[in-house]
This record gives sequence, structure tokens and C-alpha cells, in this order.
Amino acid sequence: MDRIVINGQKRLSGAIHINGAKNAAVAIIPAAIAAEGVCVIENLPRIEDVAILANALQSLGMDCKFLDPHTLQIDASSIKERKMTYDLARNMRASYYLLGAMLGRFKEAEVPLPGGCNFGARPIDLHIKGFEAMGAKITQEHGMLYAKADRLAGANIYLDMASVGATINIMIAAVNAEGVTTIDNAAKEPHVVDTANFLNMLGANIKGAGTDMIRITGCQRMHGGEYQIIPDQIEAGTYMIASAITGGDVVVENIIPKHMDSLSAKLSEMNCKLEEGGDYIRVMAPEPLHGVNIKTMVYPGFPTDLQPQMTALLSTAKGTSVITETVFDNRYQYMTELKRLGCEVTVEGRVAVIEGGSTLTGAEVRATDLRAGAALIIAGLAAEGRTVISNVKYIDRGYEGVETKLGALGADIRRETR
Repeated sequence: MDRIVINGQKRLSGAIHINGAKNAAVAIIPAAIAAEGVCVIENLPRIEDVAILANALQSLGMDCKFLDPHTLQIDASSIKERKMTYDLARNMRASYYLLGAMLGRFKEAEVPLPGGCNFGARPIDLHIKGFEAMGAKITQEHGMLYAKADRLAGANIYLDMASVGATINIMIAAVNAEGVTTIDNAAKEPHVVDTANFLNMLGANIKGAGTDMIRITGCQRMHGGEYQIIPDQIEAGTYMIASAITGGDVVVENIIPKHMDSLSAKLSEMNCKLEEGGDYIRVMAPEPLHGVNIKTMVYPGFPTDLQPQMTALLSTAKGTSVITETVFDNRYQYMTELKRLGCEVTVEGRVAVIEGGSTLTGAEVRATDLRAGAALIIAGLAAEGRTVISNVKYIDRGYEGVETKLGALGADIRRETR
């Protein structure tokens, strides 16, 4: 029953360190099942999704333990089960990566249908299509997915859309398939590349990650190793936007600036001042900001996971802005909560029209999903008076110590337990 309380209109300044990428972590942890040796994964974010996955691996009989809050050691040689329980999977989307990992190594798996944030249809039919092309039989019964194969063989797989989840899941399974698997129209996101790099470190043979064609030569002997995951692109973007909405001056450190190009371009267009270094971006907003139009797209386009945060920012900028959401069909559920803070937004289908220049005022609001919760925090930082955000379990799924990090930058923010 935690909640986050913000007394707004405090200018942010200082430096903030970005943790490892959530979306890479939740793929790489299951991918460690492919290894016959011990894997040590470093730079993990200390978030709920990582804890859930670690518990899931332990429930399967693996020796899985944290060496420190950001380092996880996994030894899959002791795995006993091929089934993941519903209770562990129901709160996170990325549980489906266990299906590909166990199917690849053991040729059988049983995983509940994935949970996680609810903002529209996110079917896993492309995952199933890929597994079936490699020779697996997939059935669904009582909310469970069953996968079994006498053998997995390489296949040519075309994805009808560039799905990040399907690309990664097929790639994880294919490293243990016989022969060559190609994924055409593959997703290019940084965490796809990071997962491929991790698997290659274990001994896999994956080429083309980061392009629209990935080629996996399977049946390589997979050993253990140490790997450090990439910084979190979305966490970095969230704090860049937080600096902008408060007229702040914040250095966002430990990032890969290239991953932030689409956001940096929009912030510059809005009249923010940006300075970029080898592993940081400084975001300054000394002058009034004005609206821009945004269309979410797959990488390297503008990420859908930064769309809610940008909506909060655009509601305070001068002029009218238009956001077109092309990735998910119902990601505007959070708009009702933003309107409670004073945002003027009209939604029609996938298009949101934002009348900027609003003076936001504090209110009691509720996070409806992970990034919606981040948007409410950003709006609360700019609002007059007191904002209380409940349902922060969603925020904890993707942000480590958000109140501590923002407090160090000068925000008046605290967590309360009721």
C-alpha cells in the first residue's frame, strides 16, 4: 500500500546515475538457462521484475543468488522443473522468455500466459509461430502454455511485425536448435542486441542483431561467463524529461547517448539545451518550452515507453501538440489520471491532442501501468501543491529508488507506507 507524495514546482539540478536496462535484464536472466556453466550478470536494476525472475529461477531448482544488489549469479545445471507457476508469472510480461529458454535447452516447457501492464493487446502469436516453425508443438489450456519438441531444427522465420519479445524469444530458443535459424523483420532495439551479445558471450553464434535480419547457427556448446548489461534507455529518458518539465539542469550519467537520439531531437525541438558526452547527456531548460508532434515507432524511432512521460511534459509546453501511438492500441488509459492534475488532452483512437500551457495542480492519482506511473511523477514535479500517487507497485517494476534519485536532485518527494 505504498504511495508517493510530491510537493511540486521544485527545480531539479545535479547529476543522476542510470541503472541497467530493465528490458535487457528480463531477457538476459532467462537466457542464462541456455548455459551449462555459471553466469554472473552485472549492472542489474534493483526492481521488482528482476526479483520476480530470480525467484522464478529458484523455483525451477536453479542455484540463483544475488552477490550484491545489482549482481546475480545463476547456475542452471541444477534445474529440476520445466514448469513455472502462475503466481510468479502473473505480474510480469517477460515470463514468456522462460518458454523459449526451456524449450531450447530441454525441448519442453510449461509457462503461464504472461501478465504485466495492461495497455492493449500484446499477443504472443509471433513467438508461437517461430517455435512451431522450428518443430515445436504449442498448446494452451487453463491459462498455461505447453511447449514440446522431439527436436528443434533451424528455420526461416518472417515476423509480421518487428516484435521485440518474439525476436528475443526465438533467438534464445534457436541457439539450441539444430542448424541455422533466420529471423526476418527482426526488432532492432538495444536490448535485442544486448541479449544477442550475452548469448554470444556464452558461446552462441548469432549475427545481425541490430539489423532486420538475424542469423543464428544453433547447437553450440554454451558455457558460463560474466556479463554487464547496458544502461536503461527508458529510465534515462524519464529523468531527461523530468529535468525539462522543472526548468532544470540535470546531467544524466552512465548512458549510451546514441540510444537517446529520438528523445534528444524532440527535447531540442522543444527549446531544451542539451550537451552530450561519451556517457552522459546534460539537459537544461532555461527558457519556456513549446509543443512538438510525436509519432511512436520501433527503434530507432521514438519509443512508446516514453510516450506517457512526454505527454506530461507537452501539457506544460506552449501550443498544441499531437501524439500518434503506432505500437500499442490502447496505451492512453492513463490520460484520465493526468487530467486530474490539469492536463488538457483529447484522445481519438491512437491520436492524442494536447493543449499545452496548462498550470498543473496537485491531486490524488493512481498509476495504471509502469510508464503511466512515471508520467504522473513527472507531472507531479511540475504541479502546484501536493500530488499523491497510489498503486506504485507498477512504478517499482521498472524504476529503482525513484524517490531517492529525484530527491537528490532537489525534488520534494517521499514514499509513504500506509
